[in-house]
Amino acid sequence: MITAKLISELREMTSAGMMDCKEALTENNGDLQLAADWLRQKGIVKAAKKADRVAAAGLVSAKKSECGKNGVIVELNVETDFVAKNEKFQKLVSDATDKALEFSGDFDAVVAAMDSDVKNAIATIGENMGIRRIKHLTGDYVATYVHNQMVPGMGQIGVVVALNGDLDKATEMGPKIAMHIAATKPEFATVADVDPAAADRETKVFVESGKTEGKPAEVAEKMIAGNLKKWYGESVLVEQPFVMEPGKTVGQILEESGLALAGFAYYVLGSGIEKGEDNLADEVAKMLK
Repeated sequence: MITAKLISELREMTSAGMMDCKEALTENNGDLQLAADWLRQKGIVKAAKKADRVAAAGLVSAKKSECGKNGVIVELNVETDFVAKNEKFQKLVSDATDKALEFSGDFDAVVAAMDSDVKNAIATIGENMGIRRIKHLTGDYVATYVHNQMVPGMGQIGVVVALNGDLDKATEMGPKIAMHIAATKPEFATVADVDPAAADRETKVFVESGKTEGKPAEVAEKMIAGNLKKWYGESVLVEQPFVMEPGKTVGQILEESGLALAGFAYYVLGSGIEKGEDNLADEVAKMLK
């Protein structure tokens, strides 16, 4: 059964029109992912972008250790943007970030250590809040970047990247790579890290879009390979054109600098958190009558 909630979720994922979402779900027996792919195949949307939709308030914090070899990124959510500007809340985020460094990103240990502080903040400020996620990275050099900082080290988009190699080169390139990641939001570090299921789904979407229809097998194979290479160039960090020197990929820039990528992480505040239902649900419900 195609429900109003399913249509709302697909619209949230893809930003497609409601009638298109209803048709896509009907054609795919209510499967959200297949329906999103179907919309792409029909050229109705370019891609599902649910993860880009900020749906929660709070702050993302990024910080590295004094030795520069360890870094963490932390997201702490709260109900309203107003509270995110509160100095007491910002102090809570700062303390949680320090604990994340101290415990090398151990989520459970950080939550346990911050439990009483979080509860006290909830009682004092009057809004529910909590630590959502933590990522810890190590390398010869770690760089952090926070876009549009509300206060130093805290904002809505945070990045931490770890590099191995010459310290002087890493010190020069690390912040640039971190800013690149904030701008391009890669899904994977290298092609080897790509989820095979994601690559297969991308190929399926391309084939079923009809672009290879009627082409000789050899031509079709080259078209599929070309599309996959283009997708890698959008989704894989080392395959992306470097924003500060688009003629070269990030991988080429790192290689020329004698550096190797040890890892990266970026958080967009509230990404992937489902919004509460609003008047859209009523609007969709009317379609189903």
